[in-house]
Amino acid sequence: MNAESFAHCEKLLPSSYVKQAHQALRARETVIRTFIEHRRWPEEGWDDATIELLLHEFAMMDSNNFHGNCGVGEREARFASDLVARRHYRMGHGIGRSGDVTAIQPKAAGSSLINKLANILVTDAIKIAGARTISSSFIVPMATGMGIVLCFLALRNLRPNTKYILWPRIDQKTCFKAINTAGFTPIVIDNVLEGDELRTNLVQIEEKIQELGAKNILCICCTTSCFAPRAPDRLEEVAIICKKYDIPHVVNNAYGLQSAKCMHLIQQASRVGRLDVFVQSTDKNFQVPVGGSVIAGYNKELVEETSKIYPGRASAAPSLDVFITLLSQGVKGYKKMLADRKEMFKYLSEEITKVADTHGERLLKTKNNTISLAMSLSQLHGDTKQVTELGSMLFTRFVSGTRVVAHDSPDKEVAGYKFKNYGAHTDQYPCTYLTAAAAIGMTKHDVDTFVKRLDKVLGKCISKSGDKNQVNQKPADETLVKHIDGLSVNDKDSEDKDTCENEEPVMDSVPQ
Repeated sequence: MNAESFAHCEKLLPSSYVKQAHQALRARETVIRTFIEHRRWPEEGWDDATIELLLHEFAMMDSNNFHGNCGVGEREARFASDLVARRHYRMGHGIGRSGDVTAIQPKAAGSSLINKLANILVTDAIKIAGARTISSSFIVPMATGMGIVLCFLALRNLRPNTKYILWPRIDQKTCFKAINTAGFTPIVIDNVLEGDELRTNLVQIEEKIQELGAKNILCICCTTSCFAPRAPDRLEEVAIICKKYDIPHVVNNAYGLQSAKCMHLIQQASRVGRLDVFVQSTDKNFQVPVGGSVIAGYNKELVEETSKIYPGRASAAPSLDVFITLLSQGVKGYKKMLADRKEMFKYLSEEITKVADTHGERLLKTKNNTISLAMSLSQLHGDTKQVTELGSMLFTRFVSGTRVVAHDSPDKEVAGYKFKNYGAHTDQYPCTYLTAAAAIGMTKHDVDTFVKRLDKVLGKCISKSGDKNQVNQKPADETLVKHIDGLSVNDKDSEDKDTCENEEPVMDSVPQ
């Protein structure tokens, strides 16, 4: 209500009550006005009431919510379900126009404001995470893979005669399929084993550039966030190579925004060489529903060109989700979540190490990967049945996100290309292993529950495998006194009486 309406309220209620209510509303309105005026991410997170006040006011700026509006077009943001209308705060026009997903939508001033402000907030978040000198970024209503496709298509306009994309191998289908979807030929660069870690093969990258010719290569597409024992690519060294040969550099930073290590690599790569754009998921980094990604870069023209590749209007849902989330967290809340994740990685590492020691296994040394961890399964090495059962048993006990990768995983065809030992990021890794990740939002309870279940399941599978590597295990009496959450590895009275023998496999031993 405006001041005049409050004045009329004083005729119905005591003046002191009305003035107090008016002041409370003005306080919220001042917070909103300051945010819109300065266009900076608030330090302190907002309460739900303030966020909803802003969203309702923005919604009233969209034409479908105008009092007396008469829509005679084919796209008028009509809602058949009131549940759907409430879910989207009655904003149904989406964002962008046919020529540019970041353009202003004439029928939707409120939705366009949210889109603009969400892009400002997410740019602030990326800078806080470590990429301090990026030129711009925008939220696109497609997940990471299709976001990468947009980047490839934008680069094709600048390098129309190119055919190849150099791609250091990462056994996750998304980016590889993106290369195929964009119409380019992937050149797979094999990883190099350094200790336990799989690292970027810089020698092979240069060899392929010289063999194919720099003018025929669209870009080099690297990866930061990945499953151990693969480490993030050597972005700085690749950036120097890209600058040397004048080849664009695209980075798949799917869930790397939450890692100071990954963001440091991106920032340094842009400083010492060439890094054009990098793409990250909204759900993995900001804890919102799947469906959006953020395209960011140091080349402002390329970022803008990429936004123009998207055809037609787009859903405003991913931008709205991120906008609400970042406003509710504030800068302080976001920084705390980043710090908490870092602590959870350390805690997860310590607890997995305890389980590994108990069963004669070890945590693989992958110091360059600060999100994912891998534990050897040497005592299941060669026992494909038990390797598969281990993954199955964890899954049926509601442990999601782990990956069990066998030493002799089957070959797999992805987008017409056959990968040997798919899931291990290399044709042959020295041992069978299990991975787990400490991603943003993980809690101590998650870690404690996981390691308790892993301890019991691993003990059963090793037992069923016949203790083939018994020489590497700790003595039985030492195992008996090893406790996690008050439960012994050999506790026969625990809640979990299942065995590998009577479990039906529900998932493969390698990631799909």
